Parts: sequence; structure tokens; C-alpha cells
Amino acid sequence: MNSVKIGKSITVDSGSALLIIAGPCQIESLEHSLKIASYLKNICSRLNLPLVFKSSFDKANRSSLQGKRGVGIQEGLKILQRVKDELELSVITDIHSPEQAKIAAEVVDVLQIPAFLCRQTDLLQAAGVTGKAVNIKKGQFLHPADMKYCAEKVAHTGNNNILLCERGTSFGYRDLVVDFRSFYTMAESGYPIVFDATHSVQNMGGEGKGASGGKREYAVPLMRAALTAGVSGLFFECHDKPSMAPSDSAIMLDLETVADCLPKLRDLHLFLQNKQS
Repeated sequence: MNSVKIGKSITVDSGSALLIIAGPCQIESLEHSLKIASYLKNICSRLNLPLVFKSSFDKANRSSLQGKRGVGIQEGLKILQRVKDELELSVITDIHSPEQAKIAAEVVDVLQIPAFLCRQTDLLQAAGVTGKAVNIKKGQFLHPADMKYCAEKVAHTGNNNILLCERGTSFGYRDLVVDFRSFYTMAESGYPIVFDATHSVQNMGGEGKGASGGKREYAVPLMRAALTAGVSGLFFECHDKPSMAPSDSAIMLDLETVADCLPKLRDLHLFLQNKQS
């Protein structure tokens, strides 16, 4: 497995601790971001789990024009910089255009490529040129074997700090399902695999209501299953009041669930690592 460097202190490879990428779907305010990031840091520090705080400055692919998109790139990056500096955490955010890659890379440690944009050559190469780690979400429409071509577009720039992220496959018009064969298929690329548990339980478009729904109760069981398939990291969105969140309210985990599941997931990951060694 290719070794991936994130920031100054995180390494992701076959023998590393379980990577956690977590945070609210979109940046709401500095106070809220610091609150969630502090909570996550306290848990992950106790468990010796590397944490990358995730939140988006813009949700550019909302189902409806009326959906709240976020605080924008300038304000969002200012907030992520504060989280990074005050809590000494690595941070990740989505980018949606090649022009955003260089700007976001001045702050974040990982650039995330949204699933719907995973084949956009200019975007992938702009992210690669920054030298930052790149987390590529697998498109809901894409065969997992084809993710190696997405990774090649980044690697062609000389940047091999690449994570490949599973987030479900379209089943019918709206449902997403996780085909666990995809973890093994994508791992053949040589890059570490991350599982996006909360987006994988999404119901796209919310059955014609203009906002996505989903079943958050399936996220933790799927994370356990993904660990047995050998993933190197877990991605999930979380919130102190999920029902009040401006986006992904149906699938984000509440903080109590996070506190309950992370020790068990850490222990399962360690057990599986020891069994393989």
C-alpha cells in the first residue's frame, strides 16, 4: 500500500492507526466548527486516532436551488484556519473547480474531490499540483475499478498522496448501496481506502422533496463491516443537533453516537491488524 502523508503528523499506510475524517457537512460558524472539532479531538486523542476535521465552505451540488450552500470560500477558509491553528488539527474541505485548488491548499491539509466530480481531469490535476493529499470520492455512477484512472490523473502531477473513498453506488433512482467488493477492487490501485459511512446511507433527492434523506442508523454497522474489508480510514459527518443542520440532516451522526462507536471501531481495527500480522 502506498504511504500517504497528511499535514505534519499523519501517515496512512497498512500499519497505521485508523484514520478518522469527520465533522459537520458544511461550515456554519467559527463557534460551531470549534465546538465540533474540539469534541472530536478529545475523543480521538484519548483513543490515539489521527483526526482530520472535515467541513465544506460550499455545497455546490445541493438537490434544490433553495438548499443552503455554506459560508463561501473566503469565510470558510478563515474558519478552517482557526480550527487548524487553535486546535492543532489537520483539516479537509471540498473543492469544485480547478481555481479553488490553489486557494484552498493554502489552508487545508487534504483537498477533497466530490463524488460527482471524480472524473474531472482539470480539477484532479489542479489538486495534485498543490502537493497536498487528495481524497477522491468514488462517483455513485462509477465502477470501482475505474477509480485507478482518477488516481492516475493526480499521480501524473508527481503527487502520490492519494486516498480513494467509497460512498455508495446508485441503486435504482435514489437509493445508495455499498458493494463490499469495491473495497478490494479499489485497493488494487495501491492507494489507501477510506469509507464514507454517512453519505453511503443517503437517499438522493429525498424522494422528490428537493433535499436528500437517508438512514443514519445503518452508518455504524457499515463502518464495522468496512473495517473487516481492510479500509484504512473512516469518514463520517456529525453534528451536535443533526435535525437542525442546514444539509445532510438525515444522515449525520449525533455526537453521543460518535463517542459510543469510536472506541469499538478502534478496537476492531486493532484486532484485525494484529490478526493479519
